[in-house]
Amino acid sequence: MSSNIENILYLLSAALFILGIKRLASPATARNGNRLSSIAMLIAIVVTVLKYTDTNIEWIILGLIIGSIIGLTLSRYVQMTAMPQLVAVFNAFGGAASAIVAMYELIYGEGSNSAIFTIASVAFASIIGSVTLTGSFIAFGKLQELITTRPLLLPLRNMINIILLISILVLSVLLCIPETYDVNYLYIIAGLSLIFGVLIVIPIGGADMPVVVALLNSYSGIAGAGAGFVLGNPVLIISGSLVGASGLILTRIMTKAMNRSLLNVMLGGFGVEEGSSAIGEEETRPVTSLTSEDAAMILSYAESVIIVPGYGLAVAQAQHQINELSNLLKDKNVSIKYAIHPVAGRMPGHMNVLLAEANVPYDELKDLDEINSEFERTDVAVVVGANDVTNPNARTDTSSPIYGMPILNVDKAKSVIVLKRSMASGFSGVQNELFFLDKTNMLFGDAKDSIEGMIRLRSSGFCRFFSCFLSLTT
Repeated sequence: MSSNIENILYLLSAALFILGIKRLASPATARNGNRLSSIAMLIAIVVTVLKYTDTNIEWIILGLIIGSIIGLTLSRYVQMTAMPQLVAVFNAFGGAASAIVAMYELIYGEGSNSAIFTIASVAFASIIGSVTLTGSFIAFGKLQELITTRPLLLPLRNMINIILLISILVLSVLLCIPETYDVNYLYIIAGLSLIFGVLIVIPIGGADMPVVVALLNSYSGIAGAGAGFVLGNPVLIISGSLVGASGLILTRIMTKAMNRSLLNVMLGGFGVEEGSSAIGEEETRPVTSLTSEDAAMILSYAESVIIVPGYGLAVAQAQHQINELSNLLKDKNVSIKYAIHPVAGRMPGHMNVLLAEANVPYDELKDLDEINSEFERTDVAVVVGANDVTNPNARTDTSSPIYGMPILNVDKAKSVIVLKRSMASGFSGVQNELFFLDKTNMLFGDAKDSIEGMIRLRSSGFCRFFSCFLSLTT
């Protein structure tokens, strides 16, 4: 293949990547965006494989087959609730691949005879890729709850991080200077970066993991762009830059939504104060509980309802049931809207994808800024498996790890129904004060079963009968 045709196909691939990301901005066009990006990746892979057909083609084909089998298996069996963990693992593998490719080029390539820019690119890709690898696996462990979701605060962690960072930078400079070049520096840089990746993620609490996953996704793209400079591959530079830039923009949006500092996120340990919060205290305060019948009755009197989905909705796989209940209410001229917090679930867009799967109309999904002013005028707010994003203490309790995070104003609705399995705390580890308000009613149990109970009662006419009975006796 001539270099001109190769460059044209790479340019076509890059253009499709850009169009694909653009179309991912809206739920209505997201599927099409995914298809365009997949075609772009296919073109990039085919061109790259054809470029290297004279060397190691058998290994490339073997890698493609193994990767395709793993990808198909994951797409078939990984549940929607496990997607954040899967994204974290993908980020880890992406960072590792970039670091390994870059290091290989220096170790087995021209070594000290390489241009300074190439060596600097190798160091850059190795650092970012290694940090992404271990940081992503720590994020995976927290999301999967293999390790505690609470912040782990190591003594002198800030001092250790600064020493590690300075050491990595000094060694990188020494690596790039011809007179002080030593390939062993590269191994040390990679090792210190792996440790640094652990230390900057482990002090971060579970409630902030969606931001961490978005940031690590950005890091994986930046590492890929660095590897692209090492290889001189334009499509890798462009695609890596797109992932890095879009990930940083998403991280900025999410940190703004959570009232966090982007710098603190990048350095680790944000939202953490020693001795803060009441994590671990046993809750003994009473709450008001109700049954599916009671909840159906409350909804039968409502003229406006806001549904607040959270990770519990995904765990219960109750998205189709909540849509069915919404349609029954809309048939009675009840106004239905869905309040989507930017970090609801455990990754950006988690709730949007889940509700789209159940064919919930896009125009009923409202983000935090759109919906918050409407809670005061709403008869009933139905919280399905959402916790930290509805905790009113985030406004006032300066000792809380979620203090300052903008929340959905569910506590301002006239009445609140919370569907929840137990009184267990949210991913941040703190109790939700919303549950103890006089206006709040707790419906304990599996969300899917609870909603199906409400649907059966509304479909059977129980609510109409009871409403008529009440109107005759009052």
